[in-house]
Amino acid sequence: MSLLIRRADVLRVTPSTVETLPAHDILVNGARIAAIEPTGQIDPSQARTVIDADGQIAMPGLINTHAHTPMVLFRGLAEDVNIDRWFNEYIWPLEHNLQAEDVYWGMQLGLAEMIEAGVTTVADHYFYMDRAAAAVEKAGTRALLGWGVFSSSGLDALERTANFAQDYRGAASGRITTIIAPHAPYTCDDEYLTAAGDWARELNLGVHIHAAETKYETEASLKRFGRTPIQTLEKTGILDNRTMIAHACGATPDDITLLSKYDVGIAHCPKTYLKLAMDVTPVIAMRAVGIAVGLGTDGAVSNNTLDIWESLRLMALMQKDRAESPEVMTIAEALTIATRDSAKVVGLGDQIGALEVGKLADIILVDVSGLHHQPLYNLGASLVYSARASDVQTVIVNGDVIMRDRRLLTLDKAEIIANVRASMARLSQRRVEQRIQTYQP
Repeated sequence: MSLLIRRADVLRVTPSTVETLPAHDILVNGARIAAIEPTGQIDPSQARTVIDADGQIAMPGLINTHAHTPMVLFRGLAEDVNIDRWFNEYIWPLEHNLQAEDVYWGMQLGLAEMIEAGVTTVADHYFYMDRAAAAVEKAGTRALLGWGVFSSSGLDALERTANFAQDYRGAASGRITTIIAPHAPYTCDDEYLTAAGDWARELNLGVHIHAAETKYETEASLKRFGRTPIQTLEKTGILDNRTMIAHACGATPDDITLLSKYDVGIAHCPKTYLKLAMDVTPVIAMRAVGIAVGLGTDGAVSNNTLDIWESLRLMALMQKDRAESPEVMTIAEALTIATRDSAKVVGLGDQIGALEVGKLADIILVDVSGLHHQPLYNLGASLVYSARASDVQTVIVNGDVIMRDRRLLTLDKAEIIANVRASMARLSQRRVEQRIQTYQP
């Protein structure tokens, strides 16, 4: 069983170059790319399915390195509030309403949105992740799943989520990988973080955690403990594992030096930072010392979309603004972060993030014929600064076509919307006294 994509312009990106292989065919055997050759050199009879790209851009599927996908259920319910109120008066009271089936339908809704935007892999950190896994299996996407826990959940909850990580590793024909997911140093005490790190080492898994989300969190940790949140991760052994850190906007120069000594990736979610006035991840400084940085959206309650194209554009613009130089965060660097480096952050750098023979066939076809791309002098600039989610026409994951010509093939949008809407009244009830946690960095 194989797939042939014909007449595509195949995107090739390095940190210093953006180019295409014009008019090329991509042959997929099973889950992997078997050949990339000039159009006409691969016999179409080898393929069971043939897709005519007709000059569209073939590029790696986008990767969302940090999301709480089922939070789409609460989209629009926490607007124009500071981060303290966002957590304490809105998100954590709202999440008290969650049931397992809510996560199943919310995950499907978010995955459908991401598929339509060309996102083929998501690193998700949330609750009821067994139901999230069921949605991923149905959608046909790739996911790195971690079941979020707090100290207040107890060590038994940490053991249960570790068991989930062990049981679901490699599920959905290998499309699901798993990770240990303590929430953050301010919601998990040192004992709990140490136990989480121990589970990660025992199971040979990584850790996905929020840390140094804001400079205020870092200042509060220094005042309370005499160490930064990043130093807490080192003290408790979290950094001894492959670690994904969400945000790190409050990382100090010393923190960045410390992180450079470990196998760490940073999930950068710029739209959330703008909306909640959280400052910004020091991406350029981190990359300068070899720390991998990937793009994320965070949840839709702090972003409103799950659109990595938005994150890509905002990252480039914010880093230029912060550096007061339009010459930093070049187009090639930005696209490298969106592809190869995001793949590294989710632990799949040798499997996805580039269209190369032997890599997994996670491929999107992007139409750049629209008016907003014309005249097309500079493809890289168009992808970073002009592309829209709706430009994505076809999505392939693991060699399977899950969207073709803007039509979802694995998920039923009407069914998803009907199930989500049926729960709106219950999910939107907000009782502050019933919040699942308290935000106190």
